[in-house]
Amino acid sequence: MFTHSEINLPLLRQRAFNLRWAALPDGVIPLTAADPDFPCAPQISEAIIKYSKDRYFSYAPAEGYAFFKEAVAKFFIEKRNVLTQPSLVFPTDSAAHGIHAVCKAYLQKGDEAIVFNPVDFLFKYSVEAVGGNAISFPVPLHPNEGIDFNLLENLITDRTKLICLCNPLNPTGKLFSAAELMVLGNLAIKHNLLILSDEIWSDIVFEPNQFVSIASLNSNIQAHTITVTGYSKSYGLAGLRVGAVIAPNESHFQQILQAAEQPSTIHGCNVLGQVAVATALNDCEDWLFEFIKHLTQMRSLLVDGLNTFPGFHCELPQACYLAFPSISASGKNASEWHQLFLEKAKVAVVPGLPQWFGDRASGHLRLSFATSKETIEEALFRMQKVVLI
Repeated sequence: MFTHSEINLPLLRQRAFNLRWAALPDGVIPLTAADPDFPCAPQISEAIIKYSKDRYFSYAPAEGYAFFKEAVAKFFIEKRNVLTQPSLVFPTDSAAHGIHAVCKAYLQKGDEAIVFNPVDFLFKYSVEAVGGNAISFPVPLHPNEGIDFNLLENLITDRTKLICLCNPLNPTGKLFSAAELMVLGNLAIKHNLLILSDEIWSDIVFEPNQFVSIASLNSNIQAHTITVTGYSKSYGLAGLRVGAVIAPNESHFQQILQAAEQPSTIHGCNVLGQVAVATALNDCEDWLFEFIKHLTQMRSLLVDGLNTFPGFHCELPQACYLAFPSISASGKNASEWHQLFLEKAKVAVVPGLPQWFGDRASGHLRLSFATSKETIEEALFRMQKVVLI
């Protein structure tokens, strides 16, 4: 399992877009978008085939099918220690849409949301798309460094409505501790703010680190927390466009559901995505365990290799299958390395540019290691030749 022979490169070159195999010239290795090269668990494919054989693809309930809601709630109760009612869960057509729906539900023009820096661009994009102001909060680039909560509190004004938490943090691989989350949660209570907790990476955690969901800390913090998650990172379901929102009460549930525009059928999560997620959560724990074992080995392989490059320094991520090396001592910036690697090494990486992660990502690259040992070794070999020129 998770061997190079399991990867179907001809199919990836046809189907894997978003900066990946199908979007790049032939011969380029993409260590770019966080989407695994491996096929999904066989149980997921079998469940979709079984459902499809009935030949009915009717409209699903706007709030999601019961089997999906129950699977997600059970997962959060058993794996995240969050008391979750199925009635307060609904599927979205991606975690990204869930983030956008929360911003739309709670931000009006001129309202502020605190957004970590660096972090995935979707937070700033979603805040600004609904007329809000994204207030940048600098967080450490080193996964083991602490958070300046005094600075965070000083950023809160009477216009602040949301704190956007990305845990684990893309792109740095930082995992927030229970103590850090408690401070964050208490700040939200003190200032009557909502926490938008994006937990899409929460399955991809490397030992001895442990993920803590902020809503699990206590009932008061849970009452201020809206959790958004997805299944593209853990189970390779990006193309099925499926995520989930977990609301703390019925009022928040209805407000976000309406903002998501699902009752009108303008938006909604397709039923095959819901079938896939329910199967993944109910039947694929062993598959995920093996995937994380493989990723743990790939993490060491890639990080160790990058640290042999002159002027590169890479910390082991605590979570996420992403390496985030600093290249500030290399004499070239991120755009220059991105172009050199693409043109000379035929390896695509993501440069640490403001439009992707915020300005604090400057001087860094992001590389995904959700692929085979052979692919990473070949990518390192090609990049090393360019670095040592």
